[in-house]
Amino acid sequence: MSQFLPDYIVTYLPDAIQLIYLIATAFFIRGLKLLGSPATARKGNQLAATGMLIGIIVTLFDQQIVSFEWIIAGVLIGSLIGIILAKKVAMTAMPELVAVFNGFGGGASALVAWGELSKFADPSVMGNSSLVTTGLSIFIGSLTLTGSFVAFGKLKGFISGNAITFPGLNFINIASMIGVVVLIGVFTYDPANQTVFWIILSLSLLIGITSVIPIGGADMPVVISLLNSYSGLAASMAGFVLGNNLLIVSGALVGAAGLILTQIMCKAMNRSLFNVVFGSFGGDSSSGQVSGSDGDKTVRETSATDLAIQVAYASKVVIVPGYGLAVAQAQHIIKEVATKLEERGVQVKYGIHPVAGRMPGHMNVLLAEADVPYDQLYDMDQINPEFASTDVVLVIGANDVVNPMAKTSPGSPIYGMPILNVDEAKRTIVFKRSLSFGYAGIDNPLFYTEKNQMFFGDAKKSLQALNEALNDV
Repeated sequence: MSQFLPDYIVTYLPDAIQLIYLIATAFFIRGLKLLGSPATARKGNQLAATGMLIGIIVTLFDQQIVSFEWIIAGVLIGSLIGIILAKKVAMTAMPELVAVFNGFGGGASALVAWGELSKFADPSVMGNSSLVTTGLSIFIGSLTLTGSFVAFGKLKGFISGNAITFPGLNFINIASMIGVVVLIGVFTYDPANQTVFWIILSLSLLIGITSVIPIGGADMPVVISLLNSYSGLAASMAGFVLGNNLLIVSGALVGAAGLILTQIMCKAMNRSLFNVVFGSFGGDSSSGQVSGSDGDKTVRETSATDLAIQVAYASKVVIVPGYGLAVAQAQHIIKEVATKLEERGVQVKYGIHPVAGRMPGHMNVLLAEADVPYDQLYDMDQINPEFASTDVVLVIGANDVVNPMAKTSPGSPIYGMPILNVDEAKRTIVFKRSLSFGYAGIDNPLFYTEKNQMFFGDAKKSLQALNEALNDV
């Protein structure tokens, strides 16, 4: 492009490009900041997208582009696919979609690094630092690609959500990762050795599968966050390969944000990242049974009419949504119920656990879709002190995040995990299809307390019945 520009513009063009990259980076950082609140998340997403658009346009005009026809075709096809997905994919399928996005992001970074390597008949001219980052980009990007699609399969259900493992798998994974790093060093020393390159690529793809397959469904929110971090690191490595500062910074931001979110999720589950990656969770209820004999487990059921009376004459009601609410697509009907209660002077709040649903922020986005006011959404630390003064808590499709065994049973797999202290409220109502266990594979003693009542059935149908019953109270 520079051959068509005046000399004085060509002289200052590199500095101007870097300045524009800096502006785009500022858009990214500001957008990331705004994503921290549901009230500003949409604006933050738009700012970040604008920054990326600026970066793409500048990069296209800066580099030696072979053919814009392919780029335009890719933009049109990608935009069409994005529009269709945005319109068709249900909110309950967002975790699966995010997993696919992570995979494609990692795969794209690996392909970019591979493409840059393929430009040279003698790869050694790239220099050692570029060869190292090329290897790392291919390694991280490839394992992100296959790992993300395994996570997609577990979330979608065509791969078992249980931990699939065998003796020695963790040792094999660790040894393979160390082996790939060593092979990257070998490849850097002798880049003409294509056999080493193909071994690096093959091992990386395999590690993505074997490192995610033994992780249980309960840990998928953490895995998605971690894979998101990996995709950012792969992009940052690709930026070093290309010498593109914007790609380095944007990838580093995604990697850091994903890692921070992963740590937050681990803290919310009272588990270490090492335990998530190299441990299994759930499926064994031997240490998680409710104390006492089966005769002590008295379940008290309620009806729509009885519940309508309880909530209509309450002073404060807290709604605790879980994945069951998302599966039933009940976010709009719970908003209608809340509106009717507010018209009666009842104070309504929503308590959101960090790992409610199947990915970070899932419940917040789901409720925002139903126009639930942002100021009614409270995170765990904000809402826990209020349960003691709450008349009725509606637990809709949540299980492990309200299980008091996390506080009382040292032998439980969730012991120490921060939970929503709904058991401190005057009354709890649990909307659930049955008394089946949650992801942790253990019973929930909350179901059998005198203060609790069960409302069995599909969450949406149960809430519709409650909504109709409120008309008669």
